[in-house]
Amino acid sequence: MTSTDVRKDAEDSGPSGYAAARLRLLTEGARSGPPRRAALAELTDDWLSGLFNAAGEGLRGVSLIAVGGYGRGELSPRSDLDLLLLHDGSDSGAVAALADRMWYPVWDLGLALDHSVRTPAEARKTAGEDLKVQLGLLDARHLAGDLGLTAGLRTAVLADWRNQAPKRLPELQELCAERAERQGELQYLLEPDLKEARGGLRDATALRAVAASWLADAPREGLDDARRRLLDVRDALHLTTGRATDRLALQEQDQVAAELGLLDADTLLRQVYEAARVISYASDVTWREVGRVLRSRAVRPRLRAMLGGGKPVSDRSPLAEGVVEQDGEVVLARAARPERDPVLPLRAAAAAAQAGLPLSLHAVRRMAATARPLPSPWPAEAREQLVTLLGSGQPTIDVWEALEAEGLITRLLPDWERVRCRPQRNAVHVWTVDRHLIETAVRASEFTRRVSRPDLLLVAALLHDIGKGWPGDHSVAGEIIAKDVAARIGFDRAEVAVLATLVRHHLLLIDTATRRDLEDPATVRSVAEAVGSQSTLELLHALTEADALATGPAAWSSWRGSLVADLVKRVHAVLSGDLADEPESAAPTAEQERLAIEAVATGGPVLALRAQTEPPTTEEQPVGDPEPLGVELLIAVPDQTGVLPAVAGVLAMHRLTVRTAELRALDLPDGVEGSVLLLNWRVAAEYGSLPQAARLRADLVRALDGSLDITGRLAERDAAYPRRRGVVAPPPRVTVHPAASRLATVIEVRAQDVPGLLHRIGHALEEAGVRMRSAHVSTLGANAVDAFYVTGPEGAPLPNDEAASVVRKLEETLRG
Repeated sequence: MTSTDVRKDAEDSGPSGYAAARLRLLTEGARSGPPRRAALAELTDDWLSGLFNAAGEGLRGVSLIAVGGYGRGELSPRSDLDLLLLHDGSDSGAVAALADRMWYPVWDLGLALDHSVRTPAEARKTAGEDLKVQLGLLDARHLAGDLGLTAGLRTAVLADWRNQAPKRLPELQELCAERAERQGELQYLLEPDLKEARGGLRDATALRAVAASWLADAPREGLDDARRRLLDVRDALHLTTGRATDRLALQEQDQVAAELGLLDADTLLRQVYEAARVISYASDVTWREVGRVLRSRAVRPRLRAMLGGGKPVSDRSPLAEGVVEQDGEVVLARAARPERDPVLPLRAAAAAAQAGLPLSLHAVRRMAATARPLPSPWPAEAREQLVTLLGSGQPTIDVWEALEAEGLITRLLPDWERVRCRPQRNAVHVWTVDRHLIETAVRASEFTRRVSRPDLLLVAALLHDIGKGWPGDHSVAGEIIAKDVAARIGFDRAEVAVLATLVRHHLLLIDTATRRDLEDPATVRSVAEAVGSQSTLELLHALTEADALATGPAAWSSWRGSLVADLVKRVHAVLSGDLADEPESAAPTAEQERLAIEAVATGGPVLALRAQTEPPTTEEQPVGDPEPLGVELLIAVPDQTGVLPAVAGVLAMHRLTVRTAELRALDLPDGVEGSVLLLNWRVAAEYGSLPQAARLRADLVRALDGSLDITGRLAERDAAYPRRRGVVAPPPRVTVHPAASRLATVIEVRAQDVPGLLHRIGHALEEAGVRMRSAHVSTLGANAVDAFYVTGPEGAPLPNDEAASVVRKLEETLRG
């Protein structure tokens, strides 16, 4: 049956003809989705227009208007009919009689009706008082009667909306936030409300209203398709249940999936979640833009007065190489070249998460369109930036979603596609698989001080459920995937093995602790054999807790925590043995000996800078264009106090980030008198180019002789660039490992890596009066894990009370 046939049936047969034509339209299999909704709206238009013309014959100054979803021409099978009878006020009695003759036939058919009778002035007044009424009128569409009256109202309502947008849009945003708080997020709910939940149809309507204000606009790409998909699901829900419902209940999901021709309920939910994610992200971007525009409007008059009418220029504060902050967002620097810098997306994301700022939509889209793929394995900087992003706590979520929205995550990690938007039909889980993995990384970031390899903990958190979506045990499948991903990211063979073990056994501790007899030695031995080492056990313990906390409130308790801790203690005892002594230093190279001899001869510091690179590994990367890994900085200094804080302070002054560092006394060749300290660093510029070696040496000479006030210079710089709100890092942790060395006291510091950290640590150790035999510094993402082998003035390990005093001094320094 064609649309013309359906309309003719309705016109010929009155209400009963309309009902029959409506039933045919909804049950015929030829049309669905937007064509069926449009045909139903058109059929209803014709019927209501016929009712109006018959009942209001000869009546002037009256029009029938569809508003809301019906106004948009989108009628689902059980949608309300939202109607406004608009009149000029000249004959209220006749209009009331017309309304009765209009509404009763609708009610007689059992259709839901939301109706009102108003003059244009009344409609505008009501809209000004009730935001929901105003939103409905923005989609007003003429059905019958006085077209001029309808057009006048539409023009006036749109003008009112645009004039009042600075006041009404914050109200609308608050309304959306309150609804989200009540209904939850559509993209994670097992029984979602397609209309009211965050990311649902109400939010899509709100975005249309923002666009109508001309104040801001939503990112259009994918938005119409996401909205259409949710409407299609609602149509199928109405048809399968026979009710006007927006809640996709569990018991109805299989039927709805079948109605839509989908494989199963999981496929249905995944499509719903994907649509909701598009709308939610568009909402975030749009409301951020609304806030920016409103703030700029409020500030601009004052700035113009201050600047004499000149146009203000937005400040651009550097965050990382190629990345700056502008107007409360992270954007690309003018000199940034994503097409030449494959690490830029991760660097920008890490900088945004660390600063607690959103990534600009324009920046993300530009990187998605032009950034080169990363080589395999990734360069060291890319791996470090990923770890920094994962370790940034709560801000990681919004930044990750921004990358996800433009397809950058699946480009970086192709295996992510199988877990993206994947539902978990388990009452304990509150998130989809992909969001659960990010939530686990957020939780794990709180435990980075508990482990010696925070980078492995954070990556294991990201990958522990990566096997979901594959047949069989997800832990077994995940182990295989984790090995491949970890190798591609650039971890070495031993690190890949640890990550694979963590993913394979991420449920081992909680399952054993809650289901096995811990008094049985065989139980503990089996766990010890599976884990293999104390460092892996340490990581697995932290991962277990992070995983449970990210699952939901029912997955972790103090009781479960105590059982797991008891098991870990028992396994630790099985795995314990003599701890290694101070790491042996490799024999000095010819260059190191040359520098040391020159330092003795000159009586001052000598240094050399050498770029570290790796060969190209992809076809896209031309031969002879190696990936930079950073810069190796070798420094030889005659043995004296204050070397570590001086060198670290000079590097911090020059905005050089320390990735790894070692300090040790160097044995000189026979016949060369004196003692030399050798410092081997891997550094990278925070942004901009590296300083010249001669300038570094000149500043180092001044730092060592006391003529350069490093502490003061760093304080001045911090004052000039106030700290952003950024991430809230776990507190620093300083511990003594009394059995780690026979020759020295080993003090380990785990803290958030910030500019000047190593300078402050070195300064505190100097003030404590200890001698440093060696130092072993590593930066893993945003976490510093540093070990210092120190002795007393006579060269012996520190007594326990003195070691405790040094620990307190360091903690006070780092927390101050």
